[in-house]
Amino acid sequence: MDIRNIAIIAHVDHGKTTLVDCLLRQSGTFRENERVAERVMDSNDLERERGITILAKCTSVIWKGTRINIVDTPGHADFGGEVERILSMVDGVVVLVDAAEGPMPQTKFVTSKALRLGLRPIVVINKVDRPDARAHEVHDEVFDLFAALDANDEQLDFPTLFASSKQGWAATGLEAERKDMTPLFDLVLRHVPPPEAEPDRPFRMLVTTLEADNFLGRVLTGRIHDGRIRTNSTIKAIGADGRTIEQARVTKLLSFRGIERIPIEEAEAGDIVAIAGLKTATVADTLCELAVSEPIAAQPIDPPTLAMTFSVNDSPLAGREGSKLTSRVIRDRLLREAEGNVAIRIRETEGKDAFEVAGRGELQLGVLIETMRREGFELSISRPRVLFQTDPVSGQQLEPIEEVVIDVDDEFSGVVVEKLSQRKGELQELRPSGGNKTRIVFHAPSRGLIGYHGEFLTDTRGTGVMNRLFHGYAPHKGTIPGRRKGVLVSNATGQAVAYALWNLEERGPMFIDPGVDVYVGMIIGEHTRDNDLDVNPLKAKQLTNIRTVMKDEAVRLTPPRRLSLEQAIAYVEDDELVEVTPKSIRLRKRFLDPNERKKQARAAG
Repeated sequence: MDIRNIAIIAHVDHGKTTLVDCLLRQSGTFRENERVAERVMDSNDLERERGITILAKCTSVIWKGTRINIVDTPGHADFGGEVERILSMVDGVVVLVDAAEGPMPQTKFVTSKALRLGLRPIVVINKVDRPDARAHEVHDEVFDLFAALDANDEQLDFPTLFASSKQGWAATGLEAERKDMTPLFDLVLRHVPPPEAEPDRPFRMLVTTLEADNFLGRVLTGRIHDGRIRTNSTIKAIGADGRTIEQARVTKLLSFRGIERIPIEEAEAGDIVAIAGLKTATVADTLCELAVSEPIAAQPIDPPTLAMTFSVNDSPLAGREGSKLTSRVIRDRLLREAEGNVAIRIRETEGKDAFEVAGRGELQLGVLIETMRREGFELSISRPRVLFQTDPVSGQQLEPIEEVVIDVDDEFSGVVVEKLSQRKGELQELRPSGGNKTRIVFHAPSRGLIGYHGEFLTDTRGTGVMNRLFHGYAPHKGTIPGRRKGVLVSNATGQAVAYALWNLEERGPMFIDPGVDVYVGMIIGEHTRDNDLDVNPLKAKQLTNIRTVMKDEAVRLTPPRRLSLEQAIAYVEDDELVEVTPKSIRLRKRFLDPNERKKQARAAG
C-alpha cells in the first residue's frame, strides 16, 4: 500500500484535535453516527493545562488507497530529544496556525527542528471563521517565522490552505469553495513524498518511542526502515555501536488504524508500527534481523542534566491529603515511570526512603511530580542539583551547558543579556529577527538556568520565548549567585492567625493565608534580610475590650505570594524541601527542630 508519514505541529488550542477528528470522520474511519469524543491526539489534563504536548501520539487514515500516518509532536525543549526522533519518522509536516493568534512559541521550536531536517512544510491557517481572524497577515507572519528560522528556498515556497476544522472544511483561498477536507488530503498526497524505504532488504527499524503496557509489556514504536516484519519472527536489538542488546520473538505487531492500535500479521518498510516482546531494548536502538550488524544512525538521547531527591513526606501534616505515602509505593511508581520514559533515571539512595530522579530539566521533573500528586502521592522534594562529570584526561570537573535560544521584543533584550550574564551564560549571537524582535543565543550552565524561566517571563512581561537544548559539557564556570534572602520559619504548630501575619509583614512577604495549618520548621514567608528568622504565626492580639475586637477584624493583609510547583522547587535551598501533597505545596526546612538545624549548621560550617 502507498504510505505517507506526516507530523502535525500546532500550538495548544489552535485546533489540532478537532482537525484530526475531522480527518478521521471524513476519511470514513468513523461512521457518521459514531459518538467520538476528542480523543485521538487529546492530551492528558497536565498537557492541556500547561499548553504543552508531552507524549507523542500516532493515528492513521486511508485516503484514495493511500495510508496517511499522522504523528503528534511534543513542543517543549525539555522533550526536545523526543521531537527530533519523531520528526525522523516522517517525510512532511503540517504546521497548523490559528488565524487570529498567528504562529506561537510552542510551534516555533518544533518547526525549527523540522526545517533543519529538510522537511517541506504545508501550512494550514485554521479558524478563519473567527470574527477576529486575520488570515493574510498570519500567512505573512508564518513566512517571516520560516525565514527567521533559516528555511531554504524550497521550504519557503510552502503551500497554504485556509480552514475551519470546526466546520469541517479546508480551501485553497478565502474565496474558494468551502466544502470538506478533500483539499488537505489531496495536498498531503501531492506534496509529501512517500517514505524512502527498501522492502527487499533485511528488516531494520529505529525505535522512536517507548511505553509500558500492562498486558503487552514494553511496546516499541518506530518506522520500518528496510524490509518486512512478521509476528512470531525472531529479531535482535542492537545499540548505536552495533553491540547486540538482546534477541527476542515478536509477540505482537501493532499498526495504527484510526485511533486504535490493532494487531497485524505483517508490515513492510515505510510503515509506522509498534512491536511488543523485547525486554531491554529502548529508544534509539535498532531492531533488526539476526544477520544485520549495521545500526540506523539515531539522535542520541540527551543525558540527564538535573537530579532531585524524592523522599517520603515526614512532616507533621503527612497523610492528611494523600493515600500513597510509603517508600515502597513511591519506588514502584518511579520505576514504572523510568520503564516508559527514556529520559528519566532512578537510583535508590543510601537511606532507602529516598530516590534520586535524574532528568532533562525542571519542567520534565515538574511534570512527573505534578502527575504523582494527582495520583494521590505525598512527597518531599529536594532542590534540583546539576549532574557533573569528570574529564578523564585532566580530572577537571565538567558541568552541563545548554544552548539557550531566546526571542524577545527589542526593548527587553538588555535585561535578558544582563540576567543571563550574571548566571554565567556566554553570549553567542545577538541579531534582529524582524518585527521589532531580537534573537539572542547563549551557552549557559544548567545550574544557572534553574528557576530562571519564571524570572524571564516577568522580565519580558510574558512576551519572550525561550528554548533550551543540551549543548555539551564544559569546565565548571564558578559560583553563581543564588537566593539572596533568608526565610521566615514557623516556631509553633497550629493555625496561622491574621493578626500575627499582619505583624510579620514588615519582616517580608508571606507565603500563607490566615487559617492555614502550620508546623514547627515550616517556611511561611521570605525574610527581607539574608538570614533565616524563627517567628510565631499563631500569636493573637491580647483582647481587652469590645472596641479592640471590632478593630482586630479590620486587619488588612497583603495577599500572599503563591509559588507554583516549579517556582517552589527553584526557590528552596539545599537545607530546605518542598512538601508536595494532592492539595498543597508547602516549603519547609529539611530539619524541622530548630536545635537540630543549629547542630547541622555548625557541623557544616
